[in-house]
Amino acid sequence: MKTLKTLITCLLLLTFLGCEDDSDPSSITVERYVELLKQGKYDADQLPEFSSGDIPALLAYRNESQLIKDFPVNTLSSSLTPECTLGMYVLWTIESIRARAINSKYLFHTYPSQNPVVENKEDFEWIEQNNGVRATVAQSYFDWWENNKNKDFDKFKEIDPLSNTEYRWH
Repeated sequence: MKTLKTLITCLLLLTFLGCEDDSDPSSITVERYVELLKQGKYDADQLPEFSSGDIPALLAYRNESQLIKDFPVNTLSSSLTPECTLGMYVLWTIESIRARAINSKYLFHTYPSQNPVVENKEDFEWIEQNNGVRATVAQSYFDWWENNKNKDFDKFKEIDPLSNTEYRWH
């Protein structure tokens, strides 16, 4: 009888521990998030609830050119973004941190804009999302962080990393 109780207890523990959802946006790590995006297995319906403390880890992936196809999208958008580079998606995730911190008027749930793509800020025209565009956006976010990282986030969260570029998030 004791063996049966032990066996049942072990099975219950394995069931509960083995089914832990490590893609929960409120508790996921940056590394796990990126791993799931690369595998096309991040199936949450929103972006993770990262904080400014996660920005350095996210910036480490800013230059990733791997195309990802399965990722959460803003349901308010009328356009479909079928694929995106991992680097651009991670930068959009950083923008989500900033947008939530400033309570951006463009924020919808955790989405900082309609799509993880940039457009021309002058005429709002779509532009090709090529490696040159991603590199410019990546450098802008990197410079924004490097120039301000020793300050309290509240002191620079309102500064738009794309302000010195021709781009804005769509």
